[in-house]
Amino acid sequence: MNAWPDGYARIVLDETDSTNREAERRQNDAALPLWIAARRQTAGRGRRGRSWTSPEGNLFATLLLGFDGPLAKAARLGFHTALAVADTLRIAAPDADIAVKWPNDVLLNGAKASGILLENFGAGPDGRLRIAIGIGINLSTAPEATDTLYPATSIAAEAGSAPAFDDALTTLARRQDYWLKTEATDGFASILANWRTRATGIGKPIDVRLADRTLSGIFRDVDDEGLLVLETPGGMRTIAAGDVFFPEHV
Repeated sequence: MNAWPDGYARIVLDETDSTNREAERRQNDAALPLWIAARRQTAGRGRRGRSWTSPEGNLFATLLLGFDGPLAKAARLGFHTALAVADTLRIAAPDADIAVKWPNDVLLNGAKASGILLENFGAGPDGRLRIAIGIGINLSTAPEATDTLYPATSIAAEAGSAPAFDDALTTLARRQDYWLKTEATDGFASILANWRTRATGIGKPIDVRLADRTLSGIFRDVDDEGLLVLETPGGMRTIAAGDVFFPEHV
């Protein structure tokens, strides 16, 4: 049984509206860093305000951090978190194909098994940014295909059984701590190097859906800040945020 990582407070709720909203309510009166987890959410949210199906049996958690540094660097925390989620899936489903997909999706046998949502709540009384990293992992069930942008799956569907909620939470917290410490000692380049070894789609045609248009081209790489480098007929583009699709899956 894994031990809870040192230095992190933890709150586990039976139910809340969303763990990110719970983190927002507690941002100035909690010991940080703080993990907030819930066995069920009544108003889970994904990127761009999309709803996130949140039935009991899956994992919903938020890591609330006090962050020293500019917001642009805080946005890179999605890479650490994707690695931590991938590690959690690997431990629960050792025979499965696990990959990360820009910007912060994690795929289990080619289907989405996790959601990651970063939010900035502004500076706290100590002057540090309050950054919430919301994470949902499909342990037991996955949303219907009609409710998602991509095909979705769960650990139970791919591995035959799901890890217990508390075990999955502890594994996730330990792996997130590992990757945060890795950057502290080796720099963000080490995070990107590990992310690239697990990434899907590099060197392949992709479509990137932005808020107002879709760009198509070849996914060449991520740059030193984690921005997607897209080769288009009009030249190279760097993209900070968008939804990536592989043409054969659209």
